[in-house]
Parts: sequence; structure tokens; C-alpha cells
Amino acid sequence: MSTTADLVLALKKELKAAQMTYADLAEALGMAESSVKRMLAKGDMPLSRIDAICHVLRLDFADLARRVADNQPLIKELTQQQEQAVVADKKLLLMAICVLSQWTLEQVLTTYRLSEAEGIKYLAQLDRIGIIELRPMNRYRLKLAKTFRWRPHGPVMEYFRENAVHDYFSGTFDKSGEGLMLVHGAISRTLAPAFLERLQRVAQDFAQQHLTDQRLPEKEREGYTLLLAMRSWELSVFTEMRRLQPGGNR
Repeated sequence: MSTTADLVLALKKELKAAQMTYADLAEALGMAESSVKRMLAKGDMPLSRIDAICHVLRLDFADLARRVADNQPLIKELTQQQEQAVVADKKLLLMAICVLSQWTLEQVLTTYRLSEAEGIKYLAQLDRIGIIELRPMNRYRLKLAKTFRWRPHGPVMEYFRENAVHDYFSGTFDKSGEGLMLVHGAISRTLAPAFLERLQRVAQDFAQQHLTDQRLPEKEREGYTLLLAMRSWELSVFTEMRRLQPGGNR
């Protein structure tokens, strides 16, 4: 959760937005202006004082706390322990994938065989893990950055390598909006990072479009999984056919 200092910083922003000076606030609180300046400069005050300032600003404390939470740094990568907790229960992993797609609890329960009690339980677990911030009425705020990725060698990617890769590539990729491209080539090592950056931008564009299209009716949207990859690689059966180089390496 946010600290008192975060709340105080948010209050300063609200004062500025309301065009209220420290003198105005001091008068409303019945305090000396110097005391108000010192209190806000130190960033340390009891919650009762924060509540009083909210009253002056005609701001609900819950709204202030929500704005502070919304301004917290977003997570780009989970820890090994957090990912392990996600894959430990396949239903929890399902819920994690659903919240990454910004599904509501109602959408999850309508689509999958989960009870409402199970859905709420798994949302609460994702809140404890740190993926979401659970809010009233089973709504949530995703705490992951647009650039979020699963750990390359972490539990989630290992799970998908073992359980999903074959299933994914067994598709024909011939439907509208689908495609599978395999391109081979030898390019300058200095240019490879630039190509990878382009792929990352495509992934970010896809993620942003997903968020934008949440406003569309569900019947106008289709679920897609975009898989982008680039690595220095050769099929193992080809590598076995390479001539041995000096030193015994292929």
C-alpha cells in the first residue's frame, strides 16, 4: 500500500489543481500558515489531518487513496516466487490470463466453469500476489506495465513451453487475421537489437489496441494470441550435420 508521504504528495497536487494556497488552507484548518507549510514539507501527518484537508478540498478520502494507487509504479516483471504462486494452481493461472486481458469477473464466470466464490477467491489471490488491486464490487486495477513480460526462464514460461507451445503451433494459421511467418537470414549483429525493438513496439501496439477496444461490444471483439520471437538459432538436426571446426566445435 501507499505511504502517508504518497498521500501528502497527492494532496499537494490537489491543492494546486484547486488553486488553493497554503494561506487559504491554513485559514480553513484554523492553523498558522507556517505550520501548514512545515507539515506539508515534512510529508508526515496523522490520517485525521489528511481527512481534514480532504474535507476542505471537498475530496473523498477514498478517491484520494485511489488516485495515489493509480500513480504507483507499474510492475514490469514478477518475482520467481510470485510466478511460482501463479502456476501452482491452473485455475489461478487462468484467472491471471483473464485479468491480463482485462476481463470482468462476470465474463470469466460466463466463459469458464468457475463458481462465483472461486472467482472471488482467485481475484483475492492475484491481489495478494501483486498483479491486481482488488476494488469494491469485485472490480480491479491491473498493476502491470504495458511492457510487462513473464520471466524468460521463470515458472510461467516454463509452464507454457511444456504445455502450450505444441498446441499453439499445431494450428493452421489460415483464418482471417491469422498468420505464421518463418524468415531465415544472416544480418549484422549490430542491427539485431533494432529488429527486436520493432517487434517489441508491435507487441505494445497490440496491447494498447486491446485496451482501446474494451469499449467495443463483446460480439465485435475476438481473442487473439500474438507470439513474437527472434533468436540466434538453428534446427538441431541441421546443427548435427555441420562440419566439425578446429577444436571439435560444430
